[in-house]
Amino acid sequence: MKIEKERRIVGEMIALYYKNNYHQTIDDNEEAKELINYVNHRLSVCPFKDKKKFCSHCSVHCYEESKRELIKKVMRYSGPRLLFTHPLLVIKHVIEK
Repeated sequence: MKIEKERRIVGEMIALYYKNNYHQTIDDNEEAKELINYVNHRLSVCPFKDKKKFCSHCSVHCYEESKRELIKKVMRYSGPRLLFTHPLLVIKHVIEK
């Protein structure tokens, strides 16, 4: 399922961001926990479900502004670095994009 793939890759990005910038796991950082829960909730109520595009290409922006800015920051940092920790996941993501 596309939603599950998206959850996994975003979860990995958030984990990498907080591990490298704050030396904490998602479980140890309240902001990280809140962000992962927020992302999972937004994905679960996505009106497009398995036909959804990547959020950056979606016509409906369902993240509130502050969360959108935070997830952009996380993705900008983690995207290139994820290639070294989860190369197959990133390659599949790029191909789908």
